[in-house]
Amino acid sequence: MINSPRISVQVQSVYIESQSSPDEERYVFAYTVTLRNLGRTPVQLLKRYWLITNGNGRETEVQGEGVVGVQPHIEPGGEYQYTSGAVIETPMGTMQGHYEMIDEQGKAFRVAIPVFRLAVQTLIH
Repeated sequence: MINSPRISVQVQSVYIESQSSPDEERYVFAYTVTLRNLGRTPVQLLKRYWLITNGNGRETEVQGEGVVGVQPHIEPGGEYQYTSGAVIETPMGTMQGHYEMIDEQGKAFRVAIPVFRLAVQTLIH
């Protein structure tokens, strides 16, 4: 399966203080992903894979069908945006991974999700 430069991935994360319990080592983050189809043909997102690493280096893998319960089609020049969440045991961590997609001919390809940080805002200088 090849990586594709025709899909742009941007991620923004935010700490959700109201759902977190630092005393119980529970830090909740929301992240919003924007996928843009820079290619000339429609694509469909089939699967996702995440590698979540907490501040102590503990890794958790998450994989499954689609994102937030859907397998979106993205037209050329179009975009798809969704918000999801992650819970880690430390106030800082990272996420990275990939999406598995197909083009209109049914050819599978992979789109890398660049590493991004999960961090409580007061810890960022």
